[in-house]
Amino acid sequence: MNGRLVVTFTTLIVFLIVALAVPLGWAYASHRTNRLLLDRRADATRFAELADQAAREGDYAGLVEEVRRYADLYGAAVRLRDRDGSVRVTAGRFEADDRDATRLALSGRTTEDLPVTTPFGPSRVLLAEPAGRDAQLSGVVLLQAPTDRARLDVALVWGALALGALAALGLGALVARRLARWILRPVTELDRTTRAIARGRLDARAHPGAGPSELRRLEERFNAMADAVAGAMERQRAFVADASHELRTPLTVLGLRLENLEPHLREEGTAEYEEALAELDRLTLLVEDLLTLARVEAGAGLGSRPVALGPRLAVWREVYAAKGLTLVALDDGEVPEAAARIADIALDNAQKFVPEGGTVTVTFADGVLRVADDGPGLGEEERAEALGRFWRSGAHANVPGSGLGLAIAAELARACGGTLRLLPAAPHGLTVELRLPAGPQP
Repeated sequence: MNGRLVVTFTTLIVFLIVALAVPLGWAYASHRTNRLLLDRRADATRFAELADQAAREGDYAGLVEEVRRYADLYGAAVRLRDRDGSVRVTAGRFEADDRDATRLALSGRTTEDLPVTTPFGPSRVLLAEPAGRDAQLSGVVLLQAPTDRARLDVALVWGALALGALAALGLGALVARRLARWILRPVTELDRTTRAIARGRLDARAHPGAGPSELRRLEERFNAMADAVAGAMERQRAFVADASHELRTPLTVLGLRLENLEPHLREEGTAEYEEALAELDRLTLLVEDLLTLARVEAGAGLGSRPVALGPRLAVWREVYAAKGLTLVALDDGEVPEAAARIADIALDNAQKFVPEGGTVTVTFADGVLRVADDGPGLGEEERAEALGRFWRSGAHANVPGSGLGLAIAAELARACGGTLRLLPAAPHGLTVELRLPAGPQP
């Protein structure tokens, strides 16, 4: 947008400069042409008077000498024709046809205008002046004068105008650039702030400074809106965290009391008792996951230290071996702590859904962590929805879980600046892929 504003302002400045410089240049060219016409017409009028006097006296010797001196001095060409068109006196070299000018002068009219002189031409101009008056015309004086001096003057003025226009254009472009920056300063600040908020920095705020007052007010209102949204989200997180935390103790007490009731149960109530314990375990798991999600959203417990995958995978190998599964680790180096927690979530899900005899592969290379299994996998629509909260596949309704595991993984990925995706595995299964931000990885 800054570039478009600069181009727009510069274009307007160019139009303004052209609208001023071109008429000025053309006006000076016309003025210089008129000066040339007046100067040479005065010379032509003087020669016409001398020619008329010479015609009355019948002596052209003085006129011939005067014409030759003038032609040599100014580099011009002078020609005197009688009323019948015959050449009486000539000096210099004519480079144009003078018949039309001769007919004009014989009709008693003098040259009133000349072609506008520019640096590119014409190189010579032709003037015609009648000798004598009215019906007593004795001939015509034709004067072809060079325009070198006039063209040089016009070129100098046009050059000065061009230099002035370039200087004005440069200054105008600089002013336009600064003006565009000043106008867009609040917009740039808002763009920076919204980008930071989108990346998870909810405390980022715009800093009102330079710029139009309307846009500065927009920055202040944006900050107020961001404060209100951040406050509402923080209150929501605090409520979820507090509620989850406060529910842990009652649930623990309830579990203990249920276990104390077991010796007093009759045989026909054993099934209901087991179902109640299972529901209690599911509720406890849900509360734990809600508390974990609230902590992750608040950024708590997300250290930047690297974590070794080897010890974690060793624990999971025992779990997998107990269920008849195979865990293959192609890279057991160090990963960021958030990535290790995401790997735990993916491995926990895999051991629930991969059938006995299946294989789960963990790889980490070039900042990309993948946990791939050869289980039943998910369809395209299910993969698109699986990162949402409390989502559970209809085919896995009887599998224990809260439906928050992948949502927690997605929040962990967002908190560390990474990208979490669910991809199909070949020939079947699911791949959980975490792409960490570019930069040195542990």
